[in-house]
Amino acid sequence: MSTNIKNKDLNIAARGITLSPGEIVRELRELKGWSQLDLERETGISQTNISAIENDRVEIGKSRAITLAEALNVHPASIMFADYEEAA
Repeated sequence: MSTNIKNKDLNIAARGITLSPGEIVRELRELKGWSQLDLERETGISQTNISAIENDRVEIGKSRAITLAEALNVHPASIMFADYEEAA
């Protein structure tokens, strides 16, 4: 089967996807197959606070970012500055 796609038929992809720190935490947690209660056990941060973080109702802050990053096995900057792009 032959497909004849022309450049005029294509849409340019967005440069990147912007996620909030809370959305990053949720994605990383889900990639590990963890529930919020699992993350609570790993971090000592209450499930209620994890929910608030993931839903952007509270700021993560440096201390929580470090704690979450250690549990999720990523660098804290991956959570706090996921949408950072260096100026061209």
